[in-house]
Amino acid sequence: MYKGVFILYLVCFCCYLLFTRQPDYFDGVKVPAQIVQQLDSSSSKPVLKAVFNTGTKEYAVNPHYVFRNITEGQSLTVIYETGTPEKGAVYTFWGYWITWGELLMSIVLCFVLFQIAVSVTNNPSPESLIEQMEFKEEKKKKYLD
Repeated sequence: MYKGVFILYLVCFCCYLLFTRQPDYFDGVKVPAQIVQQLDSSSSKPVLKAVFNTGTKEYAVNPHYVFRNITEGQSLTVIYETGTPEKGAVYTFWGYWITWGELLMSIVLCFVLFQIAVSVTNNPSPESLIEQMEFKEEKKKKYLD
């Protein structure tokens, strides 16, 4: 039973990940990008940005994410939708496909739902036990008359 629940969880989580990414994985365009240091417009401090070219204009997106180490001069891939290239994202497994919030919430949700299922089926009522013990399966005909 545990294997079946875990496999169902993985299938549902993978389908969720495949169809909820922004920018969209299926409609997105993947292009190479370079990490460069630029001045931040609000604080006037140098920050690292992933700079990519769409063919008509150059865009910069924030490459920082939890537990992602980036260095100046590093090459990586950016994914963006053609209608909104300024909302591009760094195309990596950690940060694009898996985010820490989604991962944490899905594990908590899976654990809670599994505990609910176990508690519901763990202690059946006495009437239910008697009904299950007295159940006799009827013999069924192989063909309908």
